[in-house]
Parts: sequence; C-alpha cells; structure tokens
Amino acid sequence: MFNPTAPVNEQLASYSDLFMLIAALVYAGAFILFAIDMAVSSSTIARLERELADEREASGLPARGADEAQAELVDDDMEYTGTGRRPLANVAVAVTGVGWALHAFAVIARGIAASRVPWGNLYEFMTTGAVLVITVYLAFLFRKDLRFVGTFVLGLVVAMMCAATMGFPTPVGHLQPPLQSPWLVIHVSIAVLATALFTLTTAMAILQLLQHNAARRAAEGRRTWSFLRLVPSAGALENWSYRINAVGFVMWTFTVIAGAIWAEASWGRYWNWDTKEVWSFVIWVVYAAYMHARATRGWTGVRSAWLSIIGFSCIVFNYTIVNTYFPGLHSYAGLPS
Repeated sequence: MFNPTAPVNEQLASYSDLFMLIAALVYAGAFILFAIDMAVSSSTIARLERELADEREASGLPARGADEAQAELVDDDMEYTGTGRRPLANVAVAVTGVGWALHAFAVIARGIAASRVPWGNLYEFMTTGAVLVITVYLAFLFRKDLRFVGTFVLGLVVAMMCAATMGFPTPVGHLQPPLQSPWLVIHVSIAVLATALFTLTTAMAILQLLQHNAARRAAEGRRTWSFLRLVPSAGALENWSYRINAVGFVMWTFTVIAGAIWAEASWGRYWNWDTKEVWSFVIWVVYAAYMHARATRGWTGVRSAWLSIIGFSCIVFNYTIVNTYFPGLHSYAGLPS
C-alpha cells in the first residue's frame, strides 16, 4: 500500500500529468456539448410534442392541453418519453465517458508512479474526487436519464480540474510520515466518495431552485427557460437529492469518526480542535440539519435546496481555503510554503 523507499517513476508521473490535462480538455468539450443541447432544447421539446401528438392522433386519443403535454415529457421518477434522440446530449455523454477513461488512467498512473494511493495532497484529492464525480454520474445514467444535469455536473468537474491543475499543482512524491497509514485509504476514500455524491446533489439543488423559479414565473404569466421542460419537477429533484444526500451523510459521518480514530493513533487524542477537524464537523452539522429539517420539520422546497448548497460550499471552503491558508495538524495540501 505504501512504499516510502520505492523510487518515484518520473516518466509515468509525467504521463499522468499529461493525461490529466487532456481529460480536463475533454470534459470541457463535453460541458460545451451539454450546454449547446440545453440551448437548443426548445427545438427538442417541439419535436417531442409533435411526436407525442402524432402518437395520440394515431391512437384516436384527444389532444392534450399545454400543461398535460409538458407533464408527458418527464415524470417525477425521472422517466422520459421519447428523449432518446438528443444527438448532442448523447455525444456529450460519450465524450464524458472518454474523458473518464483518460482521467482514470491519469489517477491510477499517479498512484503507481508514487507506489501509494493517489490522494496524499490537495491536487490528488481534487483530481480523484473529480473522477469519482464522473463515475457516480455515469453509474446513475445506467438507471436514470440524467442528461439534463450534465451541464451542471461537468461544469463543477471542469472547475475542480482547473483548480487542481492550475491552482494546486503538486509534483508526485512520497507521503509525509503521518499519512503513511492504512487510515489514509479508509478515511480519505470515503470522504472523496461522499464529496462526489454531494457534488451531484448540489447540481440537482441548483436545478431545483431554477425549477422553483420557473414555476413561479409561469404562474405569473412570464416566460421561463424552455430547457427546464426537459428537467424533472422541483419536487422530484428534491426527493432524489434527499435520497443521495442521505447516503452521502452516512459516509461523511463515517469520515469524521474514522478521522478521530486516526487522530488518536497519530497524535494521542481523538479531537484536537484543529481547523480542518472543526470544519469537517461543521459540514457534518450542516448536512445533519438538512437531514433533520427535511425529515421532521417540513423544510422542503427552496430552504432544503439552499441547505444542500450551503453544505457543499462548506466542503469547498474546507478543502481549498482551510487547506491553503489555515496552518494546522492537517496541513498536507502539498503546496509550497
């Protein structure tokens, strides 16, 4: 797992850096394709409505009203009618898959080059987190048509890759002694996976807010983005976000507990009031408040979406600002002093 005496494979590390940059560019291309698909959604919707109208006419059924026709496009279980032929979105998914393959190779190659797990500093944490975000997104695509959230997921991933490669570049090397522990694999891997789930739910929360605003504008007789007619309702987005956040919250709870056990093994105390520890607990409190308020207090709609976004904002703050500007026991970002 850890071999601090093994030489660093510089050539393989250079390939990792190259493929990481290529993956970032491929993701940027996928993001652009998803964005264009979103921009031309009005023509997609018009085609779908024509197809649905033709099917009803062929079946001898009466034509639907505008509201009923919109409801036919997607239901609250994220099941779509006739949206398979969205060539730009389909190409964007394929390009995302290519980017994922390049990205996964880059992450694995970096780990092999250093003879350790590839999440020993902030650069590696962010790039590993980004590949897991895409992994989770593509895995969900096998069960649900989540092409509607592709623009937002890819936008967040591109931001993570740019931050890692341009803001926190770190040469490959061996781990600092405190990190040479099996707890690095247990603690950090679960934290990265939880962050990936929270990234996906944040994208869904943003869409939920947009859908809520669209419903309000429609009730006032004002125009809304046509793209949102291909997005499930705000209620459906909220329900799915809550389910995924519940899994992420369990993982984050384990992350905090595992971190405390690791701290006791390394420093002799379960809790040291280190800045990173405090902010990890703050994140747990925000998501605990979200889970409690959503389940028992009826905090639905806009308030639950904002709580989810605030929780993810705390995660971003913890892994960027805290790691960069707050020295402490967890100062392992890998950045030069």
